[in-house]
Amino acid sequence: MAAYRYCEAVTGLQARNFSYGIRLLPEPKRLAMSALYALARRVDDIGDGDLPAERKAEQLGRTRALLEEIRSGGVGEDDTDPIKVALADAARRFPIPLGGFDELIDGVEMDLKGVEYRTFDDLKVYCRCVAGSIGRLSLGVYGCEDPELGERYADTLGLALQLTNILRDVREDAANGRTYLPTEDLVRFGCEDGFGSPVPPPGADFAGLVAFEAQRAQAAFEEGLRLLPMLDRRSRACTAAMAGIYHRLLGRIAAEPESVLRGRVSLPGWEKAYVALSGLAGGRS
Repeated sequence: MAAYRYCEAVTGLQARNFSYGIRLLPEPKRLAMSALYALARRVDDIGDGDLPAERKAEQLGRTRALLEEIRSGGVGEDDTDPIKVALADAARRFPIPLGGFDELIDGVEMDLKGVEYRTFDDLKVYCRCVAGSIGRLSLGVYGCEDPELGERYADTLGLALQLTNILRDVREDAANGRTYLPTEDLVRFGCEDGFGSPVPPPGADFAGLVAFEAQRAQAAFEEGLRLLPMLDRRSRACTAAMAGIYHRLLGRIAAEPESVLRGRVSLPGWEKAYVALSGLAGGRS
């Protein structure tokens, strides 16, 4: 239980939007989801950290080895890594597809290699790795009446969330030398010079670019949210809360595109709590 408490602490401190949803789950599922989040956070922190690329690759390799240790059943309760202990226990209790973490690591390795996304189809591969994987991992905890169709919708919902993230973080990513929006779209809207300033590049149709990508994200939300009726009430509420927060963020960004060049767009805590409670009451927020 101490290992789970550690994972819950990580989730509460760092999860931001994620934590509002998992609070709605019954304790066994909530603890399992906190273990999932804690390892996903570790992988993300490796990718976003300041270590040289070769050191990051080593740490990602050790994380893959950790997953193999969990699969083999070789993790004891006296292990010194609380995330490993908690996830190993969660994997014994729920049919968690641990391969989703391998896909997440694949996505982070794409970042380390500086992969560029020429087309939207290229970008969807990345989104499947870093966001769809989390949805599929979560389904292992939630349970789903149609697992195959549920995975498809979870992938699509993950795409919606990741596209929203990409739009929200476009300035921050540019400062870190990263551009995730497809090259063909940047060229189409005259934004190929990047986003290193709080105003759009001269002659760029930045508002048109954001509107175009927001429409894609909206379509993905509409399809992905078909997952909700396939989940039990509390899992449905959890998913609706997390998706609802991101959907509201997307609406803010679409309404004021240049806001993402001035700073990170976010929702106040009271609004996130309202969305979470709305999900518990059965709304789609």
